[in-house]
Amino acid sequence: MTRRVVVTGIGVVTPIGIGKENFWQSALAGKSGIDRVHAFNPDGHASQIAGEVLNFDPNEWISVKAQKRMARFSQFAVAAAKMALSDSGLELGKLDAFRVGVSLGVAAGDYEDSTFSAVNYRDRGPGHSRPFAIPKAIVNMAASAVALELGITGVNIDVTTACASGSHALGLALDLIRSGRADVIFSGGAEATINPVVMDGYDAMKALSRRNSEPTKASRPFDRDRDGFVIGEGSGILLLEEFESARKRGARIYAEFAGFGATCDAYHIVAPHPEGAGAKNAILAAIRDSGAKINEVDYINAHGTSTPANDAAETLAIKGALNEHAHSVMISSLKSMTGHTFGAAGGIEATATVLSITTGKIHPTINLDNPDPQCDLDYVPNTAREKKVRFALSNSFGFGGQNAVLAFRAV
Repeated sequence: MTRRVVVTGIGVVTPIGIGKENFWQSALAGKSGIDRVHAFNPDGHASQIAGEVLNFDPNEWISVKAQKRMARFSQFAVAAAKMALSDSGLELGKLDAFRVGVSLGVAAGDYEDSTFSAVNYRDRGPGHSRPFAIPKAIVNMAASAVALELGITGVNIDVTTACASGSHALGLALDLIRSGRADVIFSGGAEATINPVVMDGYDAMKALSRRNSEPTKASRPFDRDRDGFVIGEGSGILLLEEFESARKRGARIYAEFAGFGATCDAYHIVAPHPEGAGAKNAILAAIRDSGAKINEVDYINAHGTSTPANDAAETLAIKGALNEHAHSVMISSLKSMTGHTFGAAGGIEATATVLSITTGKIHPTINLDNPDPQCDLDYVPNTAREKKVRFALSNSFGFGGQNAVLAFRAV
């Protein structure tokens, strides 16, 4: 018999709030976390705005010594994991550490030390690199840092599938617990790439919003006047447990993690399939994996990047998967407030999806002022709603055509 998996802990570090309560209050209020870049001087960049985590203090979560060995994305992950553990009430010391694991998604890793090392090598030659430059930069170090800080000795995996990384990591965690290979997994994603080299690269692709004079209005998924996405950063981690164990210890259960679907467009390295074919099949796969029916879907937390191509393709995917029921489903994009957090997006947006089930509240898609005729579904524009959510999906679609969809159910 397949084991059921539930969410018992939540940890988030985002541009609109750190910690579950702050994050969710801001999301429901439609608060934007996007502003002119603070991490560096963005003068000269076509896009000069980002969703930064401005009030993060690593000293609250990590020793000074350990901080020196962690890039910012790993620090976010450790903080989110510790929040999720505290929120769950789980006592790790009472568990078999080999039955506890970590599965995180990171799309890019650290660019700060990598950029510094490249420039330093060019200017000064060999022998001047920082000793932790390589181990800080590689993407698996977020999962490793969580394990080191919490003493977790079970499965430890990083997933890198661009913007779908966090959701793929969660899907893998679901399968690991279902199959009996683990009992508890910290899963989600982390990212911190607000860096001049990264932003210049996306500028060259003309992928970023250039609405620099109105930062809070720049990310506008599904709006007719959207002109690109906004880079964000952060981490979202869910503590996942096998249902019977969680029930027996009296854990508060937020929702059941009920299904996972994954596909590939096999179409283009950055553009989505114009008809949303791969995304549609990922949605159907997640619903099928959960055992639900199409007409049971109450809510979808959209990928919703605010790019012309993605939002139109995602709309087609939802309509292709749900048929006429698509027009009865509430849909909203958290990226309208946080920007696109890349590898962290799947974890942060899964958190929002679970909280919608738990609280019966749907956060809005802000800045949706001028509906696009190509995007003709209910995207919960600008104002949160109260609505009982029994079954919900969270969509993540990445460069390379990699699609991941998560399904959650009320318990």
